[in-house]
Parts: sequence; structure tokens; C-alpha cells
Amino acid sequence: MTAWARLVWAALVAVLICAPAGAAADVVDSAAGGFTLKTTVQVATPPARTYQALLDIGSWWNKDHTYSGDAKNLSIAAQPGGCYCEKLPDGGAVEHGRVVNLVPGSLLRLQTALGPLQELGVTGSMTWQVAASGQGSTVTMTYVVGGYAPGGLQKLAPLVDQVLAQQVQNLKAFLDKSR
Repeated sequence: MTAWARLVWAALVAVLICAPAGAAADVVDSAAGGFTLKTTVQVATPPARTYQALLDIGSWWNKDHTYSGDAKNLSIAAQPGGCYCEKLPDGGAVEHGRVVNLVPGSLLRLQTALGPLQELGVTGSMTWQVAASGQGSTVTMTYVVGGYAPGGLQKLAPLVDQVLAQQVQNLKAFLDKSR
């Protein structure tokens, strides 16, 4: 295993240890060349409020899964080509992704290779869908990643799944608390 592969594995194991038990989403598909993850939750807030919370990512994303250690440094510019970015100390920054599709109140799609995936030969598409459900909303997050990673991407799918399931649960908790 190369030094880079060991580093990626160490980072992903650390991420897995920090993820809450029982928060796993579904690994819909997994192979050497990519994977698809999907998580769906019900929230008590209407679609417009839920969608706004998605854009306010710094209020609910886990700080342990940022480069700066502070989720308040995260932002999403809600426009085509808008940056999903993070401010770093001393004027640095990380571009986590780009907005490629948005329908206010119902859809946010980002082109993104998150965290340790950023240094691999992969690309990802993360889609957040919000739909009315009774007095609240159904939120579905789907993340599709494809490309090359030493040892294959199928090995990374469960780890990434744990981290993203945690973020979806954080969004739900944020919305439930802000009602």
C-alpha cells in the first residue's frame, strides 16, 4: 500500500470512529470504479425552510469533518457555479464543490469529491432533494462517486456512507431544534 493510500485509510478510519453508531445510510451500489449512497429522513419543517437550512450548511455540518475545525467557515453560494467553500486561517480556502443545479425549495446538486476523496482521481455528484410530506418534508441525499482510487472505491463506500449519514442526521436535528 502506498503512503498516500495509508494516509487516506487513516483519515477515513478516523472519520468512521467519529461517526455515530446507527446513522448509516444505504450503500445502493458499490464497485471498484465507484459507488452510490442514499439517505432519506423525515423532518417537521416545510420544504422552503428545509431548503434554506441546506444552504446554511455551517449551522449543521459536523465541525469534525471540516479542514478548519469550524463548520461556521462553510458556505454555499446558491447559484449555478456557486462555490461550496470553506474559509481557512490566514486567508486560505478549500473548494469542496460547485453548485450545478438548484431548484429553490426542492433541489440542490453539487459536483463534489469530499474530504480525502478530493485528492483521488474521482468526481462526485451530491443531490439533495426536498419534497413536501404532510406538514413537513422528506429530505433525500444521494451521493454518486466514480473514478480511480488505489484498491478500488468499493472499500471507501461504507466509510463515506457513515460520514454523510451523520450529516443528514445533523440537518434533521438542526431543523427539529429550530422549529
